[in-house]
Amino acid sequence: MDTSTSPAVASDPAALLAAAPHRPLFLAGTVAVLLTMTWWTLELASLRFGWARWPQPTVPPVWGHAVLIQYGLFPLFMFGFLMTTFPRWMDGPSVPPVRYLPVAGGVLGGYVLGTLGLLGQPTLLKLGLVLMLAGYLAGVGTLAQVMAKATDRNKHGWSCLAAFGVGTLGLAAFVVWLFDPALPAALGWLSVKLGTFGFLLPVYFTVCHRMLPFFSKNMVAGYVMWRPVWSLPVVWALLLAHVLLDWAALPQWLWACDLPLAAVFALHWLMWKPWRCLRPGLLAVLHIAFAWLPLAFVLYSVQDLAFALRGEHVLGLAPLHALAIGFFGSMLVAMVTRVTHGHSGRPLQMHPVPWLCFALLQLVAFVRIRAELGGDRYLWLVIAGAGWLLAFLPWVLRSAWIYLTPRTDGRPG
Repeated sequence: MDTSTSPAVASDPAALLAAAPHRPLFLAGTVAVLLTMTWWTLELASLRFGWARWPQPTVPPVWGHAVLIQYGLFPLFMFGFLMTTFPRWMDGPSVPPVRYLPVAGGVLGGYVLGTLGLLGQPTLLKLGLVLMLAGYLAGVGTLAQVMAKATDRNKHGWSCLAAFGVGTLGLAAFVVWLFDPALPAALGWLSVKLGTFGFLLPVYFTVCHRMLPFFSKNMVAGYVMWRPVWSLPVVWALLLAHVLLDWAALPQWLWACDLPLAAVFALHWLMWKPWRCLRPGLLAVLHIAFAWLPLAFVLYSVQDLAFALRGEHVLGLAPLHALAIGFFGSMLVAMVTRVTHGHSGRPLQMHPVPWLCFALLQLVAFVRIRAELGGDRYLWLVIAGAGWLLAFLPWVLRSAWIYLTPRTDGRPG
């Protein structure tokens, strides 16, 4: 059977974009990577340099930043990854274009409108988040349908689906709060917290739990996979407890969640033997990115213990950005690059452009953490935002070109 890409498809970018779930969703994600961070960097610059005419959002700017990053940027890549891998993980039906194209259009369209809405346009912000929520409902419904028809409904599939359920509820909570200002602001705050600890982190850890040992075994001779059955439920329980303690205004007890999380994540990093996974580079960056996860929770634990013992607030948002930029951002580059190369017929090696992006992103994470340690904080924040854009721009352009061109091996998809 001839599996090569037909001339008609190869010459039609729209047909190519619809040829596989990761193409439109990853492409949408590359747009999102630059869009909101452009707004956020300009917003920070307006605060630092006193731009009186810069339009301000009608919600707390940090909430607008958090909601669009957590519910828009990262999930576009996550939907693309899971709609590609879910059927393979569980021996289920593949996802057709009629199911994944509306997800890409809904989430990205809403993301663009929402970002424009942050320029003092509350109606656009509301419409954008409603459209994003519609994209979520379509996407989660599609993943649930794959799960329902699968023959191997394993723990990784259930964990990812549960996290997307929490994510949908978190986004819906923010939409409800946005439409009814009389509701307590704590509802918007809960949405932000759920996005981090109930949505993104469970999805990321679940994917790492499944894929890092698998990739390592395939690339390192004599490597033995370590996937403890206990760690997913333990991490879920601790993360939800973290959110509940924060919600109940009991920050003095957060160490009881964050210390065990730091230990669990550090144990996984050590048991996955990163020192054996330094070749090829495409494997090394996955393990380097994962190292940020235990580091972030060590910082959270230091922060928690300082508050519990002395009532002092230390480190500011440094732990959050070790997690968000260091882990989420670095793992995004590492995992998306691997999937992009594997599904475009390219060698499973790090290209110089992804290497540049990954290396610069490590510096951005350190700069963002540095901003919390004193000095001209907003200047450091502007530098970190500009650094993110500088790091990602070449990677975005290269990735977008790959998604809009045929596979190099002539195969479909």
